[in-house]
Amino acid sequence: MQKTKFLRMFAPNFILEMKVVKTLAEFDSVRKTLGDKTIGFVPTMGALHEGHASLIRRAVSECGAVVVSDFVNPTQFNNKNDFNTYPRVLEEDSAFVKALGAAVLFAPSVEEMYPAGTDYDKKVFDLGGLDKYGEGPRRPGHFNGMAQVVTRLFDIVRPDMAYFGEKDYQQLAIIEYFVKKLGYGIKIVRCPIARGADGLALSSRNKLLTPAQREAAPNIYRSISKAVDMVGKMSVKEAVKAVTELIDSDSRLRTEYVEIVDASTLRPVADWNEAGHLRLTCAVYAGQVRLIDNIALK
Repeated sequence: MQKTKFLRMFAPNFILEMKVVKTLAEFDSVRKTLGDKTIGFVPTMGALHEGHASLIRRAVSECGAVVVSDFVNPTQFNNKNDFNTYPRVLEEDSAFVKALGAAVLFAPSVEEMYPAGTDYDKKVFDLGGLDKYGEGPRRPGHFNGMAQVVTRLFDIVRPDMAYFGEKDYQQLAIIEYFVKKLGYGIKIVRCPIARGADGLALSSRNKLLTPAQREAAPNIYRSISKAVDMVGKMSVKEAVKAVTELIDSDSRLRTEYVEIVDASTLRPVADWNEAGHLRLTCAVYAGQVRLIDNIALK
């Protein structure tokens, strides 16, 4: 509340002018009013939280005008029920984005994004093999669906800079790949993982946790953080086993996978010296809620 009052006090005109648009025609009209400003873009699926806020704040601080999209993309959901039950709270999201100083909130319908008779939702992308590991095999088609919506949004918004968080590290690496491959003149800005005071990576999924699961969830970050001290002191295989056991020592959590990967190729490594930069990635269930996290090791 204090943050909103502060912003209204010092930038009232800017905040009051934020536009909420739902069609491509409306967006094109508003986009023209932004003139030659540097356009920053933060794509989201709504249900906004402090993690999104950190991206929007950075974009606002670095760009002349910021566009935030709020679109739940059906082509990246493996489970139709997950898509149907994903929280849609546009009114709350609009107030959230307005208070942060964005210029436009773009909230299109599925029909606007994927019009009948077009192939936007059928395109198949070269993802450079970066989808072969981690989340890729466990969520078939997810990253291709993500590429469909991100390229569609890039073509509509035409930003100069686009902001993505490192929590979805594999997604970020794939976006960087196809932006370069397809020749987009967009600067992709990597933003650090936003965490709660207890270390839990901020996510819309956290709202689905029961109180007991929310209490257990920070053990994910505590456990993977210990991997930093394991580098070079035991084998990679032993480190993966140790981190998995640390997470699973809390009966409220169940590890799906822990991988130590080359930070560039995302390929799991067998030896600490296989790559100059390594990252630990993981997916963990708290009940039926699937949480992902990652941490740089070197």
